[in-house]
Amino acid sequence: MRQNGWRGGGGVWGVFFFFFNDTAPTEIYTLSLHDALPISPIYIYSRGQIESNWQQFDQAFGDHPHLICYAVKANSNLGVLNVLAKLGSGFDIVSIGELERVIAAGGKPGRCVFSGVSKTKTEIQRALELGIYCFNVESAAELDSVESAAKLMSTKAPISIRINPDVDANTHPYIATGLKENKFGVSINSALELYKKAELSKHLDVFGLDYHIGSQITEVSPFIEALEKALELISELKAEGIKMSHIDIGGGVGITYNEEKTINIEKYVQSVLDKVGDLEVLLEPGRAIVGNAGIFVTQVEYLKQGGVKSFAIIDGAMNDLQRPSLYGSYHQAISVEDNSKGIKDTWDLVGPICETGDFLAKDRELTLEQGDYIALMSAGAYGFVLSSNYNSRPRVAEVMVSGSNHALVRKRETVGSLFENEFIFNDEIN
Repeated sequence: MRQNGWRGGGGVWGVFFFFFNDTAPTEIYTLSLHDALPISPIYIYSRGQIESNWQQFDQAFGDHPHLICYAVKANSNLGVLNVLAKLGSGFDIVSIGELERVIAAGGKPGRCVFSGVSKTKTEIQRALELGIYCFNVESAAELDSVESAAKLMSTKAPISIRINPDVDANTHPYIATGLKENKFGVSINSALELYKKAELSKHLDVFGLDYHIGSQITEVSPFIEALEKALELISELKAEGIKMSHIDIGGGVGITYNEEKTINIEKYVQSVLDKVGDLEVLLEPGRAIVGNAGIFVTQVEYLKQGGVKSFAIIDGAMNDLQRPSLYGSYHQAISVEDNSKGIKDTWDLVGPICETGDFLAKDRELTLEQGDYIALMSAGAYGFVLSSNYNSRPRVAEVMVSGSNHALVRKRETVGSLFENEFIFNDEIN
């Protein structure tokens, strides 16, 4: 699952990139200039790596009943979703917009779980109309809303309840979701009564139990701790005559950004299967499927040396790739071209936005000259989906590569498109 490197070179007719998995290039392609002028900044995804990552999860379960529900929030590009839909993937969605995207990309609503703490009545009704697999309910008030919507539509809503197991995932506090102080789920201590209420309802169908403790987790132990707590509750529910058909163990499996030791997927899944009996297992990986299947390519506009720091001023910015500014996250920076004529220095890679926080990497030893391309690695998750139009910057293009082929899967926005839905207030209106 590890992305070891991309290499390439530039020329008047295009930019060449080579994707490496372990030691062999698995994706080699040419991005022609006419596809997405200017060439950079741009996101580029490997179809082969996305497929391989998903299949690793799916195959680890063998014949045990399971559903791999890709977390759409990690990367919601239609091209990415279509690749996964063709594999038979399920999807974890947190808005009706994500559900509609899944359908537009060829995914099946009946293989979607609806998570998130604030499902609106309109969203609930639409999801019921489309026939989603299950709602992951996150509060007593939300349970009431789901029940009301189902009653109004004279149907039964399939639900699981998301519990908060109060487990420390040992990750960044902004992406920890399973502690008692977090907004997600219901207290494991109050879940029993909520399940009893749901079981008695004529308009709710209790399917399972759900939890999700965080993202970018690089140890198995927090997952197992949460699982054991969840199974204890399932035993209590069984004693009350409430049976579960599935357990949703969430996502959160981390990837390598900066030499992190990552989880062995096969061993992790087997440790789950050793404990769950015949329960169907739902899993919601996002980052682990697309994170290392994408890169963000940017070009050096200017080099500025002197003083305390040396800056490589690039055309990519914090609005394009927010993670470094938002989380202090690390992305490996690789010079796309083998440039022996450049200046070797320790560079901060900074963008054109008028914020000191506008950086994509700091203190990177690179040999650079003006016009060079730089690839920010493992940028396939929480990259474009977090981008914005700050400083009135058009959002970048996205490209999918497959073998020797490539295709544009999102056009670059234009300056004109930024304000085509805006209007000047007419002072003459009475």
